[in-house]
Formats: sequence, C-alpha cells, structure tokens
Amino acid sequence: MKNLVLFFVAGTLVLGGCNKEYINPSTVSVEQATGSAEGLTLLSNGLQARYATGGLVSVLYNKVALSGLSTREMFILNQGNVDENNVAVGGASIVNDNAVVRNLWTTSQLVRANADLILANASNATDPGTRSGIVAYASIFRALTLGDIAQFFEQTSLVTGENATFVPREEALRSAVAQLEVAAAQLAAAPVSAEFRGKIVPGIDLTNTLQALIARYSLVLGDYDKALAAAGRVNLSSRSVFNFNNIARNPLFDVVFGNRNIFEPTDANLGLSGPLAPAPGDRRIPFLVRAAPLPTQNRGLGFYTANDAPIPVYVPGEMLLIRAEAYARKGDLANAVVELNKVLTKTATANDPLGAGLPAYSGPLTADAILLEILRNRYVELAFQGFRLSDSRRFGRPGPGQPGAERNRNFYPYPRIERENNGNTPPDPAN
Repeated sequence: MKNLVLFFVAGTLVLGGCNKEYINPSTVSVEQATGSAEGLTLLSNGLQARYATGGLVSVLYNKVALSGLSTREMFILNQGNVDENNVAVGGASIVNDNAVVRNLWTTSQLVRANADLILANASNATDPGTRSGIVAYASIFRALTLGDIAQFFEQTSLVTGENATFVPREEALRSAVAQLEVAAAQLAAAPVSAEFRGKIVPGIDLTNTLQALIARYSLVLGDYDKALAAAGRVNLSSRSVFNFNNIARNPLFDVVFGNRNIFEPTDANLGLSGPLAPAPGDRRIPFLVRAAPLPTQNRGLGFYTANDAPIPVYVPGEMLLIRAEAYARKGDLANAVVELNKVLTKTATANDPLGAGLPAYSGPLTADAILLEILRNRYVELAFQGFRLSDSRRFGRPGPGQPGAERNRNFYPYPRIERENNGNTPPDPAN
C-alpha cells in the first residue's frame, strides 16, 4: 500500500501521500495532530468513524456483505447492485475492481495505517493513563482491521509505504495478537485516565475487548491455550459496542436492513440446512430474522434495527464458543461440552439478547460431532457479523468446486488499486 494516511481532526479531512501538496489553513499537520494527547485522542476517534460508519465504504458493511453473500447467509434482492450480486455469484465473477472487495481492503488499510501512526506517537501523551487508553484503543482497531483482512485475503502488508511488502495472513494475525498483549499489559499497569474517558467516543470496553480479540485471533491461529485463557478473562456481563446516531449511522441498517434494495438474510434458517440448520425452538432466530416479513420489510433484524442501534464488538457467546472449540481441538471433549452447553441453555438478557434457550447437548461424545455442533452455534450466535466465510474454511466445510459447496470463494483477489500502485502485490488466489 502506498504511503497514504487518512485521518479526521475536529471534523476536518487530512490526506497525505499525494504527489502535490495543497495547504488548507483549516487543517493541521501530522506532527501537530500526533504531538499531544488531545490530538492523539481525536485521531483515535477517527479510527472508529472510518471503521464503523460511512455506509457502503465502512468495514462493517463490507465484511458482512462479503461473508454473507459468499456463503448463502444473505440473498440478493436487486441484481442491479452489480458488485454485491457478483459476490453472491462468486468464482470468476469477482474481479479486481469489485467495489465490495476494494472498499473492505482500502478502508481496512487506512484504519490500520492510522492506528500504526497513533501507536508510533503514543509517547507524546505524557500522562500514563491517557497513554495506555490511546494505545489500547489504537491496538483494538489495528487488530480488527488485520483480522478482517485475514478473513478475506491470503496476504496483507503490515507497513505503509511505497511497494510495501506482503506477509501471510497468519503473520498479520500474530502481529495483531502481540500488539493487543502489549496494550493489555500497559493498561493493567496504568488504568485509563478520566481525561481519555471523557474525550473518546463511548462504547468500547477496552480491558475486555483486548482479551476478546486476543482470544478470537489466537483461535484462528490454532493457539488454543492462549485462546482459552484470553476468552476466560473476558467479563461476560461486559458490553463493548460501536455506538451510532442519526448522523453517524449504523451502516447495516442504513444501507441494507432498513430497506429491500440490496440483500437480506436468505431465510428463517439463515441459509443453513441439514445438520447445520438451527435447532427447532432456537430462540435466537426471532431476534435475528422476521419469519414472515411484509413485502416492504427486510427480513433481517439482529443488531441492525435502527440508525442508532449499537453493534457489538463481540458477543458473550463468541467467548464461550471459542472456549468450547479450543477444548474440543485439544481433545478435552468433556470441557468442550460444558462450554457449549452454556451457549445452548442461556436465555436472553438486555445485555445479551442472543439466548438460545435450548436443551443441553445430547449428541455423540466425539470430536467431529461436538465440533459440528459448535459450528452450527457459531453460525447462529454470530449471524450477520462477518464470520461465516472464515468459519466455513476453518472447519473444513465443502468449498468451491467440491460437492455440496457451502461457499463460493475461499479468498478474494487483491483490488486493482493496490496492484497498480504496489509492485509487491501477490498473485490473486485461484478461488
């Protein structure tokens, strides 16, 4: 990725890395923006603005679209939305200028670059508690974007510059986890200050989110002991969300679930069938979808019901399912079932509306059977949150070209804008 830095300061857009320099007297320089705690906090707020808002260009919208349309979790309503329709078709229909693929890549890279900029200058915040808050916040968004890129692309860059080199997705995830661990240690040594809490956009629980993301990406990396430990440190009664309002809108409601123009959940079974179909009586389904929507209604509900509806950074059930999967893959099937049952039997609360209210697991006590039940519950518990494609790959479900394929791509081609500006861009994946 080229040396492109995009950030927001007091509502002003600053763009660096262009061939010419145009001085806008209402903007500040990078040095001014990163030279103080106040400037770094403003830049930190800009990370969430870029990641979570902006409708069609937000990371949140594009990862839900890519994952959902590639796995039949979502159904195209209007084929005139050509790029989304091509994602739903999959295979060779997804070309290098597909807007959904491009926007996920470019917006994620912009957020990652700005998070790195904040982290590189965090020492300019002299108060330890303010500095630890800044580091934690930037580390979270750096990890989120690297994790999102790793779900959809085989490689990515970890630096910003001319002809930046690429690394395998696993290395990107290890880098994310390492930075999260640094941030967690720093936050434990210097609890976040009132100054930082008063100026940062509210909603994200720093302490618990750091551990939740360590658990999420350690699981993908196969570091099951670390995933177990980190998930176990998350307070399941905590709440960590992206907040929205009628100006900075929930992008999935604003663009998709608030209308019937682009896509909606495939059906009341979330596009699942056979052993992966939701269990009869699963009480999470009415929270997620309308069983019989009116002609003008989008079938989708979940966390996308209004412009100001908050979207969780993680849900409690994800942590329980991480622990269940980690135990199962370590061969500890008894403890895997214990954690799985916490998901199956939990009831909805104001803090956690995803209550299945089902009986405890009674299937075979084999790794294959338990992992299949864990996957089924991941598909429901994490519906419309952008995880299904990655989960389908990790659990070895049938892929492109295989009988009964459950996804139409494994990874995506690199956007043309990257390839034309970076000679180190790897070859596109076959599928």
